[in-house]
Amino acid sequence: MTPTGSSGDLAADRRYHWALGAAQSRDFEAARDLFGQVLDLAPHWAPAWFGLGESLEGLGRRAEAAAAFREALARDPGDCAGAALRLARLSGESPASAPRAYVKTLFDQYAEKFDRHLTEVLAYRGPQILLDSVEQAAPGRAFAHMLDLGCGAGLAGEAFRAKTACLTGVDLAPSMIAKARAKSLYDRLVAADLLDFLGEEPAASADLAVAADVFVYTGDLDPIFAAVARVLIPGGLFAFTAQSLVEGAGFRVGDDLRFAHSETYVRDCAAKAGLGVRTFSAAATRKDRGADVPGWAVVLAK
Repeated sequence: MTPTGSSGDLAADRRYHWALGAAQSRDFEAARDLFGQVLDLAPHWAPAWFGLGESLEGLGRRAEAAAAFREALARDPGDCAGAALRLARLSGESPASAPRAYVKTLFDQYAEKFDRHLTEVLAYRGPQILLDSVEQAAPGRAFAHMLDLGCGAGLAGEAFRAKTACLTGVDLAPSMIAKARAKSLYDRLVAADLLDFLGEEPAASADLAVAADVFVYTGDLDPIFAAVARVLIPGGLFAFTAQSLVEGAGFRVGDDLRFAHSETYVRDCAAKAGLGVRTFSAAATRKDRGADVPGWAVVLAK
């Protein structure tokens, strides 16, 4: 995600947009030169440092790219552009999660085309996979209160609405909440960070929690699993998808800037939270450049 805005200098802004055009054309040498010109005029401006980092990475100059991303992060500690994820991709050292400001900005910008892009371009099928997994884990079971964690524009809500008497959705991006609200599926919608939301929910107040394509923005699953376990009733289910880490253990930011998790890591987090595994299967919820992205579909029980 390339950040936008103004540097406060019209000449710098003009060169910045030329640089973006060069980068989009994959002329990374021209983009590097133009972003450098921007920084001569506006050395404080985080988007130009970020663009320089992307251009240098495109040229294979990884150490210089990392230095530019660190400059972008220093000038925008909230990290709306996701410089920390770029640094993780370059270094192999993963942060605990994607920056909140990055996720919020990404999905606020994405909201208008979210459903169509997911289903038509990425062939996204996460909600249906989770619905099938829940049915496999608990055939015919209906639920009193479902939490749709990271509900987005409501695709999981559409899939699960008939199975729950009360449906609550939460998402970090207000524009996504507005899209979900327009579908008139949810009994309650909240714009909030997942952990903040779960921390304020009453204990043992839900019998199903669903997180479809959410954990690609979170590496460390321990806090979320513990928080979900607290709000579930005994016997409550937690269904989610995750991108699978093909090699190695734990979790890692991949080339796609999304987190992937190993099966052992997910099972260990579940055990620590007191959640038992009902189903754990390989599942590709979307495509990338026409190829299935390997992942997991998991149902845990308290």
